[in-house]
Amino acid sequence: MSTIVVAPNSVLALKAKLVLKVDNSILKIIDEMKTLLVSATDPIGVGLAAPQIGKSLQIFITKPTAESKISVFINPKIKYLNPDNLLSKESKKKYTKLEGCLSLPKIWGEVRRKPALSIEFLDEKGKNQKKTYHGFMATIIQHEVDHLNGFLFPKRVLEQKNTLYKSEKNEKGHDIFEEIKI
Repeated sequence: MSTIVVAPNSVLALKAKLVLKVDNSILKIIDEMKTLLVSATDPIGVGLAAPQIGKSLQIFITKPTAESKISVFINPKIKYLNPDNLLSKESKKKYTKLEGCLSLPKIWGEVRRKPALSIEFLDEKGKNQKKTYHGFMATIIQHEVDHLNGFLFPKRVLEQKNTLYKSEKNEKGHDIFEEIKI
């Protein structure tokens, strides 16, 4: 069974390779990813990319809530959408959310992402899919696609001149965030 790799592992900095065929070896990797994602508890994982388990492949999975079914995305291609047609007035511009990453334990940062996207991909049966997402799921997808391109979220935080934080647990087990001075 694989484990989640943490920075500075070099696989996290590589552009992942396309999956040529969805076969048993790919399905085994996806099963390992599912097991690791649902077992992540500190923090709870909402997405995981194949490079995060040491496999340089264009695969990621998402599970935005505890009740959600896991979605599989293979060889994804994102097209950003004009939010005017999809979202409320308040949601039309890019928005900033606090992001973390299973490969960067205890590091958090404010990242501005696009609020809506369309994505073409293969599912785990090798079938072509095209779907539209907005809000939190769009954020997760952008974060995971960054992984497939060898890009970790702190780079986005710094490019956007936002703040990075380190989290620690207080005596009651609650997260407290301390700004990382760079």
